[in-house]
Formats: sequence, C-alpha cells, structure tokens
Amino acid sequence: MVSEQDVSAAIGSTVYGSDGRSVGTVDSFYSDDLTGVPTWVSVSSGLLGTRRAIAPADDATFADGRLQLTVPAGAVSDAPRLGGEHLAPEDEEELRRHYAQARRSAGEGPAESEDRHVDGRADDRADGGADGAMVRSEEQLRVRTESVAQRRVRVVRYVVTEEVQVTVPVRREEIRIEELPLDADPEDDGVDGESLVDGARTAAVGSGLPDEIVLHAERPVVTVEVVPVERVRLRTELVTGQESVSGTVQREQVAVDHDRSPDGR
Repeated sequence: MVSEQDVSAAIGSTVYGSDGRSVGTVDSFYSDDLTGVPTWVSVSSGLLGTRRAIAPADDATFADGRLQLTVPAGAVSDAPRLGGEHLAPEDEEELRRHYAQARRSAGEGPAESEDRHVDGRADDRADGGADGAMVRSEEQLRVRTESVAQRRVRVVRYVVTEEVQVTVPVRREEIRIEELPLDADPEDDGVDGESLVDGARTAAVGSGLPDEIVLHAERPVVTVEVVPVERVRLRTELVTGQESVSGTVQREQVAVDHDRSPDGR
C-alpha cells in the first residue's frame, strides 16, 4: 500500500507490473475523497509520455524508487482510457471490472497486449496499418486558471490638512463730525446708524464733547468643529484582463532513412 508520504516521492518513478515488466512512469495519484488514501495511479508511457492509463494503487507498494503493481503490465496497457482531475464512481467501477478480469486471466498466460509491450513503451508499429502508416504525436499546452490570494487590503482613516479661505464681513466705528442748527431738537442727537457698543451713542450727547472716544471694530474669530460629512463602505469587484503565457513543447517528426544497396545504388 502506498502511504501518503510516498505519494510525492513516487511521482516520476518507474512502474512495474506483477509480471516484472515495466509499465511506464507515475504521472499522478487519485485519492479517496473520504480517507485520502491513494486508490488509483495514472501511468504515462509511450513516446513523449503521451499514453496514459490508470492502475490500482490500493495494493501497490513503493520501494527503492519503483512502484510495484499487483496486476500484469498488459492489463494496464488494455485498461479503459479514463482520466481528468477526478474519477467518477462509474469510472472506478469500470476499472474494477477490468482489473478483476485481468487477475482472473493472469494464470492463463500473458495477454496479447503484453507481447507488444517492451520496456514500458508500446511498439509504434501497432499504430500503423498495412500500408506502413504511423501516428505522429506532439505535445500541446493545456492552460487553466486558478484563484490565488494576491494581497491584503485594510481600511485606514487618516487626517489631511488643507488651507481654507473664507470671506467674512466685519464692521468698525469711525468718527464723523456733523453740524446742526442752533434751533435743532435737543432730543435729536444727530447720530445715524448704530454703535457696536451700548452707550456709545450717548457719548456724543451732552453739553460738551468728551476728551476721548474709544472706537470699536469687529474681528473674525475662527473655531474648528468636527462634523460627519459622508459614509464610506468597502466592496470588491471582478476585473477581467488578459495575460500571455508560453511554454516549450515537443513534437514528433517523420523522416525516411535511405540505405544504400550493396551495389552502391
């Protein structure tokens, strides 16, 4: 049984069947959703590792850098071609039926597919027809996106100081001399307007003028008061952009080797 600690170490290691034949290399594991125990292993084989098959891993063992299966190599080669990031229950049932039949047939001799399996790589001639054609394979990029935490944002209040200029009307007292006729009403002091200080109007009334008069003026008095002006709330929005990704891929090329005949032609 492959332990959870062996899963990372087994990735990329060589896989062997119960008959001692090499099957391929470990590509990934499928773990049980409830227990987390690896139950299936994805094995890649063939030229450039383009062929993938799924084999049972619940009774496999990992030691000395090799993964040992309890099913023959041919059974892995003939397994149903399933895959993806997760195996559906019906996929697992189909695999169980296949390997159950393979175990029952293990004592009857190697399966026909095993004759075509050499060192974990199937003979490319199996892909060709009677006319000598073959299948050319190449790697392709598979790109997907995942959501990752990019940065943390917090709301902070801070004080901004700025100069504010306000125009305020102010008043001031001034001295003005008025000439009145002798027969003017003594009750009429002849003072127009208003005074900034109570009693200033009476200063000009009487038999004589005072020695001095205090003039008053208004001046601005500034105070600062903190008042609420608006409510601010925080929310996130999804912005869609585009990014270019690149990768290195390999592809097969088909060439014809020409051998010279013994006569030089």
